[in-house]
Amino acid sequence: MRTIEVNEPTSGGTNGAAGSGGQPPKKEHKGGGGGRDNLLVGVYALAAMAVIASLVAVGLGVRAIDEAGKKGTVAAAAKETTPSTGIVVLSDLKITPAALSVAQGGKLEVTNNGAIQHDLAVDGTNLVTPMLDAGAKATLDLSSLAPGNYTVYCQVAGHRAAGMESKLTIVAGAARTEASGTTATTAAPMTPEQMDATMAARTKAFPAKTEGLGAQDLAPTVLADGTKQFEVTAKVVKWELEPGKFVDAWTYNGTVPAPTIRVNPGDKVKVVLHNELPESTALHFHGITTPNGMDGVPDVTQPPIKPGQTYTYAFTAQSTPAVGMYHSHHDAQKQVPNGLAGAFLIGQEPLPAGVTVSQQQIMMLNDSGTLGYSINGKSFPATAPIVAKQGDWIQVQYLNEGATLHPMHLHGMTQTVIAKDGLPLANPEVEDTVVVAPGERYTVLVHATELGTWAWHCHILPHAENDQGMFGMVTALVVS
Repeated sequence: MRTIEVNEPTSGGTNGAAGSGGQPPKKEHKGGGGGRDNLLVGVYALAAMAVIASLVAVGLGVRAIDEAGKKGTVAAAAKETTPSTGIVVLSDLKITPAALSVAQGGKLEVTNNGAIQHDLAVDGTNLVTPMLDAGAKATLDLSSLAPGNYTVYCQVAGHRAAGMESKLTIVAGAARTEASGTTATTAAPMTPEQMDATMAARTKAFPAKTEGLGAQDLAPTVLADGTKQFEVTAKVVKWELEPGKFVDAWTYNGTVPAPTIRVNPGDKVKVVLHNELPESTALHFHGITTPNGMDGVPDVTQPPIKPGQTYTYAFTAQSTPAVGMYHSHHDAQKQVPNGLAGAFLIGQEPLPAGVTVSQQQIMMLNDSGTLGYSINGKSFPATAPIVAKQGDWIQVQYLNEGATLHPMHLHGMTQTVIAKDGLPLANPEVEDTVVVAPGERYTVLVHATELGTWAWHCHILPHAENDQGMFGMVTALVVS
């Protein structure tokens, strides 16, 4: 029995009954032919879905490749835009920029645009520039730093707390190629032996000879009425700070410090100032009692003294001993640290019973301007030692014309403070380290009891020593 009938056309149409029009008769389909049609439709549908899926997959693949390409381009661009050299500017008291990024293996180019000395250190490491004078530059090698976040700051006492710090990010990856087509190069660090030799060379050069000697007594012209007249000329000169290093110093009579002026209580005094500077100036007598009109503050007690002009200060010295300074009070942040300062001494301070002084010394302290860290206008190893015989008493006047305090420390012997700002102490104080703030004057006595050469220096160590050796505010007491 046939259960499935297949609708097949007849040949010629004569061998079977035919309906009208010669068409084969319609037969009733009972499911077999419809199943086949449905199967074919399903196959076509699946094929179409596969094509669509393929097209979607290709599209997604293309998009993924495009996205990956974009990400790679962004990553490459990020790496490319991270410089191998960071530019850092130091000022008083700020570091610019507040944050910067440098490619791994890079460096910092550091410039001091301030009026006082600064350095730049990476917190938590031993990376630090030399102490930089105003206008000086240095390169800080960062090749030893791993990728990450760091803080850079100035090590000078009080400067970090005042705001001199910045954020540094080291970005992973090779340093970007510079416009010149070369990559940043860094110098290899010194070996311990090289550092020792470098430091020893500076120490062995002490005391180094240089041109120029400051703080020498200035002889007055005594006028007919007994007035002591002192002639001072403000001018810029080339000053040898240490061997071979010359700076533009702003001076009175061509020396740093300026010549020392000594008078007696009650003397009639005239100081005649000739201005040969490229800008106006004035003369202030710091710590000395004068009439208001002689105080030397432009636009307050007098007009500024213009280039080429002369101005005379006249007063009677106070009746009591005094330790003061004379210095510019016009554009003072530049003129004074560049050298326009000297000692002004009236009479003799009282000494403790039984003390006879064999010599008196001036120690003018500075830390900024063209002079930077210096004692009497010289930087170690050009600073002059104080030489004494065993048992001598030495009187020293510390005068701070700098921008920060200086704790002055003498090895081997103590210092007896007998006066502050020229005012005698009722009870002299024995000190190991005497802290002298800007504008202060301390008078100390040193009893040279111990034989040998003894270091004498500011104990803010970045003012005195680094891996290049001792520099700046260092001298010595030689007892023989």
